[in-house]
Amino acid sequence: MNLKKTLAALVAATTLSGAVAAEELSVAATPVPHAEILEHVKPMLAEQGVELDVKVFTDYVQPNIQVSQKNMDANFFQHKPYLDSFNEGRGTSLVTVVGVHVEPFGAYSTRISSLDELQDGAVVAIPNDPTNGGRALLLLQKHGLITLEDSSKITATPQDIAKNPKNLEFKELEAATLPRILNQVDLALINTNYALEAGLNPTEDALVIEGSDSPYVNILVARPDNKDSEAMQKLADVLTSEAVREFILNQYEGAVVPAF
Repeated sequence: MNLKKTLAALVAATTLSGAVAAEELSVAATPVPHAEILEHVKPMLAEQGVELDVKVFTDYVQPNIQVSQKNMDANFFQHKPYLDSFNEGRGTSLVTVVGVHVEPFGAYSTRISSLDELQDGAVVAIPNDPTNGGRALLLLQKHGLITLEDSSKITATPQDIAKNPKNLEFKELEAATLPRILNQVDLALINTNYALEAGLNPTEDALVIEGSDSPYVNILVARPDNKDSEAMQKLADVLTSEAVREFILNQYEGAVVPAF
């Protein structure tokens, strides 16, 4: 009887030990595609003893603040030019863990079917954060609508436009709001994650879109003190696995492109 009790106690202790050993990793993410990808990898991480806790945010500021203040372990929503700009502006020191995918940036309209149809004085909405606003202007420059004073400046603003032959009027708005005001402007430059959330198909609905060679790779971001942790590296490994590559290709059909 005593032997049975001892064995039972050992089994219970082992079970409890196994439960305690599971490490939790909290990640802030925007809904599409970032949170969707993270939800997809949850079972893979669970098999490796990591419990992934995904918190969804709908803006581009709070995910970095939450990680910097150690309320969250990591985030997944941004590209490196945005991260660099955020670190510089906010005095933070967040770092890249791994690059995962590219979301080709696109120009959308409910009023025209081609950029050639843009009239003199047309209203164009772009993101109001420096890197995505600059990204929008670079795409418009690529298609001949404007010329920037510095043709490669990724943080360009409308004040950096040297030539604007159609006298386009630029409205700088928070990126998340752009799909909602699409019918109020002639053209809107929208990040793919927000386009997808709004039911837009970037490969079909965008009048012009970045190529797969875009330098704006979306990255997993952490702090210097936890970027090399075992749990973080396990997450980095599954996010760049063949299984996730196949998921991205099948799920988003070109609207999101693997960067590995």
